[in-house]
Amino acid sequence: MAVDSSALKVGAEVTGKVRHIGIYGALVDIGTGQDALLHISQLAQNEERQFEDVAQPGGEITAYVYKTRKDGNVALTMEKPPPVPWATIRQGAAYSGEVIRVEDFGVFVDIGAERPGMVHVSEMSDDYVRTPADVASVGQTVEVRVLKKNGRSRQIDLTMKSAPEDEPMADDEDDEDALPTAMAQAFQRAMRSEPTARAQSQHKQNSRSDHRDKQEELLARTLRGS
Repeated sequence: MAVDSSALKVGAEVTGKVRHIGIYGALVDIGTGQDALLHISQLAQNEERQFEDVAQPGGEITAYVYKTRKDGNVALTMEKPPPVPWATIRQGAAYSGEVIRVEDFGVFVDIGAERPGMVHVSEMSDDYVRTPADVASVGQTVEVRVLKKNGRSRQIDLTMKSAPEDEPMADDEDDEDALPTAMAQAFQRAMRSEPTARAQSQHKQNSRSDHRDKQEELLARTLRGS
């Protein structure tokens, strides 16, 4: 049964068949009708194995949805996402979190993301705050909203102030979205300029060559949208 890519949620566990492996990653059939991209950077952290040790053409792998796009393209990761995946965090989103550190300039709050967010002292209350310790303490549960997230530094800026009644929740892509696209383009260039021995062997056989051409077409279509 085909899987509707629009129904996939970031962080969802999926099982798929590896259809193609290149220098920068693999294309995986997860049943959505178009291959998902597993970039080599999305192998589990602290792994010293090569990509081929994790995925082999024709083999099945279990991965997690790293990102989805409106055009149906899906990016995968082998690292199990935190309860609040990075791609789901939007400006204006509200969370309950635990204060894990108090500093002179503000507090750090764990909202379940890959790293804590920071509430500057100026964002800790609608009223004047002399010192963060007057408002919050380690272990306290607080209500926060996202002011901004930075994809490159993985920094989340939070506020504890009351939300304006007309504040919309941002739905635009963050500044890290250019990075997967650039990596995907590099993936495509590398696969064209540095064919593997397996690819060279396929080139000598017309039937396999036709199959490779089809895969390259799928790859190009996938990477243009990733």
